Amino acid sequence: MSSHNKNRNPMWRHTALALALSVSLGGVAMAQSTTGSIFGQAPAAAGETVVVTNTSGLTREVPVDSAGRFQVSSVPVGVYTVSLKKDGAVTDTRKNVAVSPGAGASISFAAAAAAPAGTTSLGAVTVSANALPTIDVSSVNSSTVITAADLQKLPVGRNAESIALLAPGTVKGSSFFGNAVSFGGSSVSENAYYVNGYNTGEPYKNIGGFQLPYGAIDQQETLTGGYNAKYGRSDGGVLNQIGKRGTNEWHFGAQVVWQPRFLEGTPVNNYYGHPAVPAPIANPNSSNGLTTYKLANPALPGTLNQYRNDNKLWQTIYSAYVGGPLIKDKLFMFLAAETTKTQSNNVESAALAKVQYNRDKDTKIYAKLDWNITDSNILELTALDNHSATGAGSTYAFNYNTLKSGAFNSNNDVTKDNARFYIGHFTSYITDAATLSILYGKANFQDPVVYANKSPLPFVSNPLQLPGIPTNVQTNSFWTSPQASNASHGLRVDFDYKLGTHDLAVGIDNMTYQASHQGRDQNNPFNPADNYFWTYRSATSVRKSIIGWATSMSTSQKAYYLQDDWQVTPNVLLDIGVRNDHFKNFNDLGVAFVDEKNQWEPRIGASWDVMGDSSFKVYGNMGRYYLALPDNAAERAANISTYTRTNYTYTSVDANGIPQGLTQVGGVTSPDGEFGLPKDPKQVTARNLKPEYVDEFILGFDKKLNDNWTYGAKASWRDLKTAIDDECSPGQIANKMTSMGLNAANYSDSLYGASYCRLINPGLTNTIYVPKNGGGSSVLVSMSQKDWGYINGVKRKIGSLNLYMEHPFDGKWMGRVDYTFSRGFGNTEGQVRSDFGQSDVSKTEDWDSWQLMDGQDGELSNIRKHQIRFRGAYQITPEWLVSGTLLAQSGTPKECLGYYGPTGTGDPTGYNGGSSGNYHWCHGMRIPPGSAGHTPWTEQVNLGVHYTPAFADHKLGINLDILNALDQQKPVQTQAVGETIYTPNPATVSINNSYGDGIFWQTPRTVRLSVTYDY
Repeated sequence: MSSHNKNRNPMWRHTALALALSVSLGGVAMAQSTTGSIFGQAPAAAGETVVVTNTSGLTREVPVDSAGRFQVSSVPVGVYTVSLKKDGAVTDTRKNVAVSPGAGASISFAAAAAAPAGTTSLGAVTVSANALPTIDVSSVNSSTVITAADLQKLPVGRNAESIALLAPGTVKGSSFFGNAVSFGGSSVSENAYYVNGYNTGEPYKNIGGFQLPYGAIDQQETLTGGYNAKYGRSDGGVLNQIGKRGTNEWHFGAQVVWQPRFLEGTPVNNYYGHPAVPAPIANPNSSNGLTTYKLANPALPGTLNQYRNDNKLWQTIYSAYVGGPLIKDKLFMFLAAETTKTQSNNVESAALAKVQYNRDKDTKIYAKLDWNITDSNILELTALDNHSATGAGSTYAFNYNTLKSGAFNSNNDVTKDNARFYIGHFTSYITDAATLSILYGKANFQDPVVYANKSPLPFVSNPLQLPGIPTNVQTNSFWTSPQASNASHGLRVDFDYKLGTHDLAVGIDNMTYQASHQGRDQNNPFNPADNYFWTYRSATSVRKSIIGWATSMSTSQKAYYLQDDWQVTPNVLLDIGVRNDHFKNFNDLGVAFVDEKNQWEPRIGASWDVMGDSSFKVYGNMGRYYLALPDNAAERAANISTYTRTNYTYTSVDANGIPQGLTQVGGVTSPDGEFGLPKDPKQVTARNLKPEYVDEFILGFDKKLNDNWTYGAKASWRDLKTAIDDECSPGQIANKMTSMGLNAANYSDSLYGASYCRLINPGLTNTIYVPKNGGGSSVLVSMSQKDWGYINGVKRKIGSLNLYMEHPFDGKWMGRVDYTFSRGFGNTEGQVRSDFGQSDVSKTEDWDSWQLMDGQDGELSNIRKHQIRFRGAYQITPEWLVSGTLLAQSGTPKECLGYYGPTGTGDPTGYNGGSSGNYHWCHGMRIPPGSAGHTPWTEQVNLGVHYTPAFADHKLGINLDILNALDQQKPVQTQAVGETIYTPNPATVSINNSYGDGIFWQTPRTVRLSVTYDY
């Protein structure tokens, strides 16, 4: 439409003490998991048991079987003491055993009786200095886990997305979508966010998500693919955060972070480039037989488009926490709060000549209670509150001659984004073999815009910078309802039972979302009569546009699964499962317009412990992953919507930029038939609509090089098999009806009415319901790929190879380097469009007509062919530590969007509207993505220096982080629109002065100073 899981392994290996498990290798972690396991070997003797205890008083005791094996499953993430008991007396102990989400901590008591030379004794613990196994052979796929200790060392941005970018295969999405991240080339809306096991993704479009205060993060798991059947609803990646919890000791602390303006790099100015003007091409429909080209404004090349030198951002962050026992060994609390105050300047383009002075405030509160009801039953309660207000401040005029601000223009609008989550999680260890987990959560969101003292005047747009057309104080072209809100609630139940060599699991996973008053509201609240805005198209032509579709809707997502982790042999594990998803989307009347049942998702993985000692693992998996449509799918597609245009000539312009002397030219039109009429839910989707899904294949290995280094490789292949988007080609349906012997004119009300655009599966045969004018009979029209006119069906194929080496932190230093090679090709990015920031999920311009798809087969916007990552830290002395990260990436594919066809003047879909190109054609030639070149390589270096003085018992921390230390400011996305205005006789097309210029750049160097105290 225009503009992964700990695999419970009963056949345990003889492995050394796992003080430091790998949390960033090619092993898998369970997506959304908040638990892990402890397993291993002990001397087989009657009366032996293993007891595990964490710092929050949780204790579990399990027997050692006749073969000397033991396993403690589904224990909360954290640090544990593991003890071997004989007839009730402790005979050996292992301390500081770290459990990560979905991972297995391997413990061996088999050789515990004697401590060989060269080992260090820590109380009851015997730790071999060269025994730090980093390969978890009980897992089968791919994740990166970054712990709170890592975050204290590494210089990264203070958000989940910056942490996620440490994982191979991730890239930052287009800045049109904020901080959102792309996983493995998928679009930014195809990810899932979790906090303590509950889905905290942005509830309306699923672009981004809500997250913990930075200091409250215990661990963040970034899953880049391949989780088992327990989890779903993502064919991109997963950002899974686990919050800190109280322990048997009271701890508190505070931090102040200062990012000053004067230490920030100066943002580069944006100058108009010199786009090439092509030679004329043949056009028999033109009065001179040619289509000629010219710059839209010959005076602009080389001149200043946007003054950015003063567009800086500075902020202060205050945070504090407290945690400890309310009742020792029984009841614990943890409370954290964080407030971020940000100020920024934004000088807008020369065409707008305004400067905004903004003040933003973001407050996060996290609270957690842990109640060990008994040794076998635990209850966790989480509350998360996030209040965000952005944009407060004022706007002034800006003089591009003096580069100074001028007169007051208006107060700024304030965008609010408030969310509150409540999560309850009950775990019962019914027997040594059976575990029951029940998690329920609910959330409420408010996202209104608080408008300042705006003008009752309509908005005026002058994209061509035509002289003599003043702007007015109205800065809004559309409005948001003050009642805008969302809500969600979810329940998942998991039952796990160990039976011999099988670990069997069954469960349900249900989520419900509800949205109210979402989308654009066309009426100006300061003058409800002005429900339109003006766009000047030439010195004599102006357009009135009416756009609005604020509405409500809901979504139901239900699933059940079966899972078997089967230890086939002592060295081979199979992870076999199947999941069934059911997705329903409802319109504003509560009627389902999407009902996708029985989506079967097989998952199978294997892990081979080649040497039998956890030193060399070969693993692989394959699976199918379905993606639901978010609430946003109903907006414009299934509910009432208005998008109309009316053209006029005018004779003059008043002081407020409003055209005078209007004469209407032609009738009221709509690019997508959006005339504000209700839509029939049976007509807005194909009757046989299938959900989007991806098939994924992974093969890799991890191997110890020696006692200090691990290396490995992973190859993956992702193939998008089915997608959902809307078509807006009723003429193609009419043609098919004619070929069926029907008179399409008798069905025109349906074809060209409110349901003008329909949700379909591009490339598949879609059954379209078309009722006859006046009611009564109807017909089902089967539309194949050929009937729509598409050259190809949905295609998004992505392959990658990642190579890595890692040295885990040994008390002195750590380091990891990754190289990722990726190739992606196809004709769809996914649910959104990055080239011009279209966030209408599954309702993009893609597939609206076959002409819009002509030439779109090419490179994918979220693929970087080459990526190099490094992260490391070095403890110079007990007081001083230095650290750094590197992310070097090749560029993104460029595009040229223009007018359609070999004459360079076509607009068969009507989307150009005489003002900008939308087709993958420029200058009469197809320009597939990537054929116009790529943005440059970028290299971001972050550096950190950390001082924890001994005089403060290392509880005081003074830190300096420099992000983008090289101050690179290369463009990361360029203007894709190559052609703008077209006039018919003689045929003349204007070249966009901004074509190829940067629209987003790397963030300038920023310096972050912080003082931390932890007691």
